[in-house]
Amino acid sequence: MNQRLGFGVFLAPHHPIGEHPTLQLQRDLELVKHLDDLLYDEFWVGEHHSAGWETIGSPEMFLVAAAERTKRIKLGTGVISVPYHHPFNIAQRIAMLDHLSHGRAMLGVGPGALPSDAVMLGIDPMTQRDKMDEGLGVVIRLLHEREPFSYKGSWFELNDAALQIRPLQDKIPVAVASTISPSGMKAAGKYGVGVLSVATYSEEGLQALPTQWGFGETSAKEHGQVIDRANWRILVNVHLSDSKEQALREVAEGLKSWQNEYLVGILGSPVAKPIEDGYKAAQRMSEYGGGIFGTPEDALIAIEKLQKHAGGFGTLMCFAHDWVTREQSLRSYELLARYVMPRCQGLIKPIDDSANRVRANKKELMEKSTGAILKAIHDYNATHPREKKK
Repeated sequence: MNQRLGFGVFLAPHHPIGEHPTLQLQRDLELVKHLDDLLYDEFWVGEHHSAGWETIGSPEMFLVAAAERTKRIKLGTGVISVPYHHPFNIAQRIAMLDHLSHGRAMLGVGPGALPSDAVMLGIDPMTQRDKMDEGLGVVIRLLHEREPFSYKGSWFELNDAALQIRPLQDKIPVAVASTISPSGMKAAGKYGVGVLSVATYSEEGLQALPTQWGFGETSAKEHGQVIDRANWRILVNVHLSDSKEQALREVAEGLKSWQNEYLVGILGSPVAKPIEDGYKAAQRMSEYGGGIFGTPEDALIAIEKLQKHAGGFGTLMCFAHDWVTREQSLRSYELLARYVMPRCQGLIKPIDDSANRVRANKKELMEKSTGAILKAIHDYNATHPREKKK
């Protein structure tokens, strides 16, 4: 792997119901600090307002707190549901986050994942994708254009609008959420921005992956834009341990609870079915590629396979979950950082090359070293003769 692959974590969040929400938020903030210390590139946080498991309603507020605890990791909204907000507010909040994070903000947007959120806010779910497309176009104009402009949209209005505080970055990274349908990819192509493929942990989402990028490229050409695979982020479940068997056993019960209690029990997902055996479900997820479970060596093989399947992408996003204990989770992130990330980012190859060069020439090099030592001893004795004993 010669091309540098970025690594990030995507926190929806998906937390089982029952924990104190304040302590839960603190644990999530501790996770960001841990990832920053481990040199992860990105951290994304979602926006949700119902259904119990996904309890962060304002990712920007959460990320401001995260910015105070971290130094280098980039912080992204994963994602802001555009139809829920006036586009001006989206633009000004991300600009504010950019200043408070010292230029580390990323804007991820989408139409909104939970129909319960939309209905609660009086939004017809059938209109969400169109509203996201329209709103995103205006957000990008506000971030990039310096002169005030007016706009009368289908659901909002601007009159001589301009941001009074522009982002700290010259250009804030923007990405659109993409699932199985082509709409997310088409929007990314239309505006020439990045992509967050958030459904690739599912078998259906992974199967659709090879054709997804084509939708974006076609849309980009139609609108005179260019999109880059380096700005394509793909989400998978990751858990590393001392062996593949141990990793599968560690995630088994948590995976079962997540699917049965949340995806099926609360959301009623039409593509999710109840799980009877969490271990077998984890095995199946590992086999089709939606989960990377095992050792760092297993992860390297799985990532290379995923790269070939997708045709190339820029960042691997690990789906943050509570399938394992806190200690097991933190150790998994550490194993990924210590042994997988540097291999995928070209940091180990020059070290390997150096070791191999010395290994290949060790006999000759040691002979030269030994010869130099013997010569030094000889020269010293020649210039410092020992006194004869009386």
